[in-house]
Amino acid sequence: MKMTIEIDCTPVEARSFMGLPDVTALNDKLVEEMQKRMESNINMLSPDELMKNWTAFGVGAQEQFRKLMSTAVDMGMGGANRPK
Repeated sequence: MKMTIEIDCTPVEARSFMGLPDVTALNDKLVEEMQKRMESNINMLSPDELMKNWTAFGVGAQEQFRKLMSTAVDMGMGGANRPK
């Protein structure tokens, strides 16, 4: 036997019915804090700043990847290409 019960209520009504706390004030505070942080860091979204960050990361990552592959090749060859 299968029964389906449909309850039509708002989220606030559902929380109070189930005994859950009202987190509206906390949510409002978090949203306000996120807005403040976004406004203070908006200059980081300028194209110039984004390119500087991406380029700096890209060059370092490429060098690290090259070193990783070079080490892997050296180990695979039994250290034949390893500098002495």
